[in-house]
Amino acid sequence: MPAITEIADLHRMYRRRVPKMFYDYAESGSWTEQTFRENTSDFNDIRLRQRIAVDVADRSTASQMVGQDVSMPVALAPVGLLGMQSADGEIKAARAAEKFGVPFTLSTMSICSIEDVAENTSKPFWFQVYTLKDDDFMSRLMQRAKDAQCSALVITVDLQLMGQRHKDIKNGLSAPPKLTPTSVANMMTKVPWGLEMLQTKRRFFGNIVGHAKGVTDPTSLSSWIAEAFDQSLDWDRIKQLMDMWGGKVILKGILDVEDAEKAAALGCHAISVSNHGGRQLDGALSAIRMLEPIVQAVGSKTEVWMDSGIRSGQDVLKAIALGAKGVMIGRSFVYGLGAMGEKGVGEALNVLQKELDLSMALCGKRDIADVDRDILLVPEGFAGKYA
Repeated sequence: MPAITEIADLHRMYRRRVPKMFYDYAESGSWTEQTFRENTSDFNDIRLRQRIAVDVADRSTASQMVGQDVSMPVALAPVGLLGMQSADGEIKAARAAEKFGVPFTLSTMSICSIEDVAENTSKPFWFQVYTLKDDDFMSRLMQRAKDAQCSALVITVDLQLMGQRHKDIKNGLSAPPKLTPTSVANMMTKVPWGLEMLQTKRRFFGNIVGHAKGVTDPTSLSSWIAEAFDQSLDWDRIKQLMDMWGGKVILKGILDVEDAEKAAALGCHAISVSNHGGRQLDGALSAIRMLEPIVQAVGSKTEVWMDSGIRSGQDVLKAIALGAKGVMIGRSFVYGLGAMGEKGVGEALNVLQKELDLSMALCGKRDIADVDRDILLVPEGFAGKYA
């Protein structure tokens, strides 16, 4: 096996190994995919200042996110259907994160259930929920997360309704995959993936099937999902969900200063500047462009993180230098999971930390806590270019 030195190496392996339906689910955005592309390309506009003759021995990337010690300021974001990228994928990703010393966030739309992950890990993980209408289901879901000792709740606030993702529609995305001539032909070329899937019983949405009223199979699940999301969502409803949980809360999906101010006023412990990886409103600005104005507005009131577009340790460094207290990664670890399972997630985290550590040193810093905007060369108008 060739050496893995960058996330792109894992991406290539991932694409070869995983069925097209699930590759496209991860590696796509909504509509024209403009925002999906710019989430990564906009990082290229920010340059780093190389510094010399500075003592950079004894470096550290260790930090904290919502009071939790982390080996680097990176958390694994909630990603649905991980168990379709690799058999028992949520368990594998959670184990890798635990070993590395970074948080793992389990999605409501996971294949492995809350209980599955809790039984196969030894440290608390975070749990993510959507803003759903069914209070009975939500309260029972949160209680299950509390029973599993989940230490924080991530509320995704940018999915009142789903953006149109052309590839998912055309592929007929489902879990388990629908058997059509096209999907069967493709899966026949992914033999190692298929053999793994045959050895697990976890192929449905474990947090929903058998837990939501009337959801007993994929057909009833589709109907439930179509009705579940709360399109009347407002800030009062978000506060209700926060109170329902009663513990640490991260609001994920903030992309506007006014919304950030409202989120901070609710008393959340952190917000993540995010456009859902370019999968919701196509044509929205990239998360990295919106990060600094949001940090300036609310960074003294709540922790500000970002996600959407992180593909390297240098991306992490740039986000921290612009004021983020941490980042969440999605696709970067999904590539590793699909390519090599638990080991691949660990490889992705190793790549990110090595790049972060080395780039930080070349910028003249030896502790991530000391990284600030002084290490950057940011083009004029980067954040306010479209204001």
